[in-house]
Amino acid sequence: MNKPFLRWAGGKTWLTKEIESIVKELDYENYHEPFLGSGSIFFYLKPNNKSFLSDINHNLIDTYSAIKDNCSKVICELNQMNNTEEDYYKIRKTKYRSQWKRAAQFIYLNQTSFNGLYRENLKGEYNVPYGYRDKNIINEVELIKNSLALKNAELNTCDFGTSLNNIKKNDLVFIDPPYTVSHNKNGFIKYNRKLFSIDDQFRLKEFIEVINNIGAHYILTNAAHKVIYDVFSKNSYMIELTRNSLIGGINAKRGLISEFLFTNIESTNICKHIAKAPQANVTTKALSKSLQSQRMDRKTLQQN
Repeated sequence: MNKPFLRWAGGKTWLTKEIESIVKELDYENYHEPFLGSGSIFFYLKPNNKSFLSDINHNLIDTYSAIKDNCSKVICELNQMNNTEEDYYKIRKTKYRSQWKRAAQFIYLNQTSFNGLYRENLKGEYNVPYGYRDKNIINEVELIKNSLALKNAELNTCDFGTSLNNIKKNDLVFIDPPYTVSHNKNGFIKYNRKLFSIDDQFRLKEFIEVINNIGAHYILTNAAHKVIYDVFSKNSYMIELTRNSLIGGINAKRGLISEFLFTNIESTNICKHIAKAPQANVTTKALSKSLQSQRMDRKTLQQN
């Protein structure tokens, strides 16, 4: 199992085993992830065929490209960076020209900043303060494994809608957009309101409709909120999961929050495995009833 080399607000490391239980019996072709972030699901699943990984964050994709093509140079650069407050602010304001130095800077700031947040000011400058983390900022073995995992991946900086160009029948698409509606007192909304609007959620609904029409498989994670349920629940299987909030900051409230998972994959493992997951706040009986009801709704819609 490969671990992500980045910390990422809203990352899905906690969800990897549940995702695996849904797709383990699925014989899919290519893999797609249009909101890449830390890539935790990609690195965990290790797709056998080609992967199409994208994100609208250019600096993020630039970093992945450097890890893929120049991992040794990135590691060499990281080994010269010290985890001190003075070095942090010096490195944060430096403008690097080479891709591998920019990648090393990105990883360094991610590992040493406050909560691993990615935030820019109005000038487009990274402005997260020093995090005072007493931890090594580099794991060479993991970075090399990540580089190898990326060899068969195509990386692109683009809006999620553009990724439709590569999606074919029987492909698998994992969709994890920034959460922009508050749910269960989750402070994450404060970081993403401008990154992904409610209008973008409706665009995402249309995106998923096209995926269905293509005949591809998808898994969508999103905030547990009535608006999100209303937008995405039609013609989808849905389960609700509860996890610990990992987002901190001023006025942010850590605690249990709920998230929705929507999918068009009809798998017996959805009920059997997710109900057993330690972070899942669902029962086998409730899930079975929900899935049966949703299957009936889908058949009725198809008949009509």
